[in-house]
Amino acid sequence: MADSSFDVVSKVDHMEVANAINQATKEISQRYDFKDAGASVDLSGEKLMMKAASEDRVLAVLDVVQSKLIKRGISLKSLDTGEPYQSGKEVRLEASLKEGIDQANAKKLSKLIRDEGPKSVKSQIQGDELRVTSKSRDDLQATMQLLRGADIDLDLQFVNFR
Repeated sequence: MADSSFDVVSKVDHMEVANAINQATKEISQRYDFKDAGASVDLSGEKLMMKAASEDRVLAVLDVVQSKLIKRGISLKSLDTGEPYQSGKEVRLEASLKEGIDQANAKKLSKLIRDEGPKSVKSQIQGDELRVTSKSRDDLQATMQLLRGADIDLDLQFVNFR
C-alpha cells in the first residue's frame, strides 16, 4: 500500500476578503459615529489601508473590518496589522494579508511533527507549504489534530489528503 499524504498550507480566499471589505465600506458609510470622521477602507492586492480623522476612529474602522472578516470565515491570524500613524490631517492604519508558510514557521511545524507527532509521520518543506506523509491515515489525522492545537501565528489549512 502506498503512503498517504496531505499538504499544510496557509491561504486566504481573496473573493471573501473583497466581499468583507465591501460590507465594511457599506457599514462605515451608514454608521452615524463615522459621519464626519472621513473614515474609509481600501483593498489593493494584499494591502488594506484604513483612514479616519482620529486614531480612535481608525481603530473603530479596524474593528468593523475584523468583524466582517470573521463573519466571512477568514481567520484574523492571516491579517497582519501595523500601528496607526498621522498623515497630514488624517490617521492611517495599514494591514496586510499573510499567505504561505515562511521558512521559520515551516521549520517550527516540521520540528513539532518530528518531536510530538506519531513516529511513522514524515514531513518535508516544499516552497511555502509543508508535505506530511505516512503509511497510516490515522497517524495523519492525529498529526492534523496536533497542528490545529499548535500555538502558531498562522491560519493553517490541510489540502490534498490522499
